[in-house]
Amino acid sequence: MSDSQGAAPSRSATLYQRALETLPGGVSRNTVLRDPHPLYAVQGRGCRVVDLEGVERIDFANNMASLIHGHADPDIVGAVTEQLSRGTAFTLATEIEVKYAEHLCSRNPGFGKLRFVNSGTEALMAALKASRAFTGRPKIAKVEGAYHGQYDYAEVSQTPNPTNWGSVDHPQSVPVAHGTPRSALDDVVVIPFNDTEHALSILEEHATDLACVLLDLMPHRVGLNPVEPSFVQTLREWTNSHDALFVLDEVITFRSSYGGMQGRYNFTPDLTALGKVIGGGFPAGALIGRADVMDVMNPRKDKLLFPHSGTFSANPVTMAAGLTAMEKFDPEAVERLNGLGQRAMDGIDRAIRETGVKACVTGAGSMFRVHLKEKPPRNYREAFMTPEENRLLKILLDHLFAAGLMMINTCTATLSTPMGESEIDTLVGALEEGFRLLVAEGHTG
Repeated sequence: MSDSQGAAPSRSATLYQRALETLPGGVSRNTVLRDPHPLYAVQGRGCRVVDLEGVERIDFANNMASLIHGHADPDIVGAVTEQLSRGTAFTLATEIEVKYAEHLCSRNPGFGKLRFVNSGTEALMAALKASRAFTGRPKIAKVEGAYHGQYDYAEVSQTPNPTNWGSVDHPQSVPVAHGTPRSALDDVVVIPFNDTEHALSILEEHATDLACVLLDLMPHRVGLNPVEPSFVQTLREWTNSHDALFVLDEVITFRSSYGGMQGRYNFTPDLTALGKVIGGGFPAGALIGRADVMDVMNPRKDKLLFPHSGTFSANPVTMAAGLTAMEKFDPEAVERLNGLGQRAMDGIDRAIRETGVKACVTGAGSMFRVHLKEKPPRNYREAFMTPEENRLLKILLDHLFAAGLMMINTCTATLSTPMGESEIDTLVGALEEGFRLLVAEGHTG
């Protein structure tokens, strides 16, 4: 394999040939695939990453929104190095687990008790199982198109398309993985995002069977557009009146405010799933919420409803990294990073107007996404990309990558604290150049 006609294979191309022999598709996660091969990181410092070929790029992907302080943050490196010298995991509890739990609970008055796990996916799995244990009911409701990790129930209707998503008043439960049991699909009730009327009608049909309603306040795959307050209020009122739990997925959005994005809305969920940034660059997740609900996992109770454990849950290395990261991500740091996010969104809006490209930008806090659509999508079906939009998006992403900028492959950016105005302005300038390329392709508003 060579990178260009007649050229010798690059180091990355050669390494990829080796990877194909032992890894399905040559990778351990599909998100790193690129054509003709993935690139391989050598090191990261702050908000920049250097690949195997020696090329440096500004990192706006931040390992899928998990690196709030960028790469190799000195304080996190110091805390982890100190812990490594004492051991990485024990069949004993550690003090730092307690200290970190205290810190996370202090960030939000609605956080009563928590359990640490090893990923956002695990946190969502625990949330759904805890909801069933607490209510004694089998079904969950979730938004069409929302990603909640790789769990049969959580991933239902994550990737539906016009051929299988059904009517808006009764969206189909569509599997992601081939072979998903019909029983799993039948226990997931799919509701449209930001559509109060249809959502309520669907929930009422399953009222006596629903353990919880699961919601991401700004779901990435649904368009990264903040949920409308009236939709949240309606779901909260419905769950209260029907003895179901309201579960939030803040695995990504926790970075948006000091106590999570839920602080921007006037309500308190029963459970919240956390992940990504709370690990300080290490695999981590947490389920946090009402003390009485969390006590379904309490082995000191007369009846244990949800036995829960995990070999590496709350390991002291992750706890050291996570506590250091979150202590540094104080209200001042949150406000500063959110200000940079707003600067970026304002600049992108301006570039869209000046170039005349058919595009818009959505997001909030320190995350935003560029859509090649004239109006911001309100739900998954409006956010769904046509083949032509996919073709043009690849042109835009390839342009940004060549300009030295790494983005999430939906043209989404998540910021990190080492960034400043210069990195934001570099991104805006590169996007403006990319928009002009798309205008030349005829993609105008």
